[in-house]
Amino acid sequence: QLQLVESGGRLVQAGGSLRLSCTASGRTFGSYHMAWFRQAPGKEREFVAGVGWSGGSTDYADSVKGRFTISRDNAKNTVYLQMNNLKPEDTAVYYCAGKIPQSRNYNYWGQGTQVTVSS
Repeated sequence: QLQLVESGGRLVQAGGSLRLSCTASGRTFGSYHMAWFRQAPGKEREFVAGVGWSGGSTDYADSVKGRFTISRDNAKNTVYLQMNNLKPEDTAVYYCAGKIPQSRNYNYWGQGTQVTVSS
């Protein structure tokens, strides 16, 4: 079992930066693949970034490559999303998610944190 709590979302101006955090409960956090997803009003939830269990493998949606960085600290049971050069189209609820490596789908989800980028 993995319980996830996101934090760090707020209102920010376009061009600004923000770092989201997701803290997990459980002793086996380091064995999970973690990711960030987002959902904008009226749109489907979409993948933003993912990181493997060791932090050495990362993946990004094309829309955020070069601007967002995902990382994790297994000693703190935390995964981060550093977001730079934010754009109004980045406005969404951001969700942290986790899965065991063998799983195709992300099974564990946080409650989400709102990021609003003003133009």
